[in-house]
Amino acid sequence: MIEDTHVTLAHGNGGRRMRELIEEIFAHHLGNASLDVQLDAVPLDFAPGMVPYITTDAFTVRPLEFPGGDIGSLAVNGTVNDLAVSGAEPRFLTLNAIIEEGLEVECLDRIVRSLADAARTAGVRVVAGDTKVVPRGQGGGLYFATTGVGLRAPGHQLGMNRIREGDVLLVSGPAGDHGIAVMLAREEFELKGSVQSDCAAVTPLTAPLAAIEGLRFMRDPTRGGVATVAHEIAAATGLNVRLNEAQVPVRDSVRSFCHMLGYDPYYLACEGRVVAVAAPDAARDILAIWRGIQAGEHASAIGMLSAGKGQVILETEIGGERFLEELEDDPLPRIC
Repeated sequence: MIEDTHVTLAHGNGGRRMRELIEEIFAHHLGNASLDVQLDAVPLDFAPGMVPYITTDAFTVRPLEFPGGDIGSLAVNGTVNDLAVSGAEPRFLTLNAIIEEGLEVECLDRIVRSLADAARTAGVRVVAGDTKVVPRGQGGGLYFATTGVGLRAPGHQLGMNRIREGDVLLVSGPAGDHGIAVMLAREEFELKGSVQSDCAAVTPLTAPLAAIEGLRFMRDPTRGGVATVAHEIAAATGLNVRLNEAQVPVRDSVRSFCHMLGYDPYYLACEGRVVAVAAPDAARDILAIWRGIQAGEHASAIGMLSAGKGQVILETEIGGERFLEELEDDPLPRIC
């Protein structure tokens, strides 16, 4: 039984305390038939004929817990979503935890429990992992690094190379919720609000689109938000991305905080949204599907691809235009 209230360097020394930390927190919450803490490697079963996809990511956020999520749910959903927007069905995760000396054991327990809940909700299993403890002052409390494996049926593939002039840009829900929720949780601006992070698995949004031929590309707009995804598309295709300000869903509360803080909601991170590009007919089908499920009830067609010089242009609500520039330095507080 773990007797310490805070993580110590002894919890990373390979001895009794490390074993207790792994067994009583990580294995306790993440336990499944595929997770054996005594093994250094595990086999994975792939269905015949399926194409395996793999992704890797790392997660750091301050504070570790925020309205609507925490670093545990963020790590699972962020990894799952990278697979889902690639057209794969997420199946397996590995988890590396880098824990700073002094982290409260109760906090670690809450976060790992949340991580396990997110994995069950997303239908993935954590099959392998590792823990490291770093000295006080050499970490941000807790970092996670993950690898995700998913399976995709052969056939229809997604990619920016499939995007064509006249295609439509879609988003599955409001922009900027996660970014504002985390910034308010830091209490650096002496502002309070009820904005919740959109942190969630996007598989309910992506799985129903598998048979839609006109679907060209999907991406989850995390760091840099919708605007950064638009810039990636413009750079890869040489086409202009024209966004319609009136059609981009942004909650009133998020827009108000952006006005007060001087931020642009189009650049703020989302952690449970999908940006998709599709042919016009397919875009209508996708919107109908998304709006029929809770996760996509606020889905919208927000722009289109047109001939140009690879620029991102926002058509404003008052009839003007402005360029959305690509992020250069890092004008936004780091939130992931």
